[in-house]
Amino acid sequence: MINLRLMVVDEEAGRRALIESSLARDRFFVVRDCASAGEATATAIEWRPDLILLDDTMTDTDGTTVLAAMQSDKRTAPIPVLLMTERVAECRRFKALGAVGVIGKPIEPNRLPAAIRRFVPVEGSLAVLREKFLERLEADASALSACRASLMAPHAEPAMRRVNQIAHALAGAGGIYGFAGITCESAALAAAAEQNLAGRAKRIDVEQALDRLLMRIMPAATFPSSASGHKRGLHYSAATA
Repeated sequence: MINLRLMVVDEEAGRRALIESSLARDRFFVVRDCASAGEATATAIEWRPDLILLDDTMTDTDGTTVLAAMQSDKRTAPIPVLLMTERVAECRRFKALGAVGVIGKPIEPNRLPAAIRRFVPVEGSLAVLREKFLERLEADASALSACRASLMAPHAEPAMRRVNQIAHALAGAGGIYGFAGITCESAALAAAAEQNLAGRAKRIDVEQALDRLLMRIMPAATFPSSASGHKRGLHYSAATA
């Protein structure tokens, strides 16, 4: 099972705890929270969530400003944002600004998981195609894993081009099925591979980006170390991805 990473941005600790407690009942979600807009931007870039639940009123800034900043950064632009607001009547305006929808405040814990799932494409009209995408994802992960071993060979350009090809395709597909984080990781890998092929990035940059993507989509994996012939285990659990 591939979980959906949800990042909660809210300066009120009590509401963050309430949201986490509510979503803990649904194993589809893995939640990480942020207490400020500044923390949210850094966390989104590092953690690559699939969906962001963002409070529209915070002390340091308002949610629409954070939304605009996310949309203007190519590293976070693919990630859909849900606004938590008391102004649900303004849903159309928030959507015009780029939000995928709104969740009303005060939060209703018992209804929150289902309310959020409504905004995940694999839970809606595209649900029928989800299994095919996940099968493709598994096949692509296996191919990328094989390519990773070939990257350490003396003539690695064919493997590098294959990595670039697969990463580009995944970057275009991940978000369609609700996995915006996979889109972000794949785009980063494609960019690293292109830079390497152009002579502007080291192989280790590609390997690190590749490891991040493989850790995201493979249930468990052990990849060879970039620095030596020793092995380093990167064990991944779908429940904590």
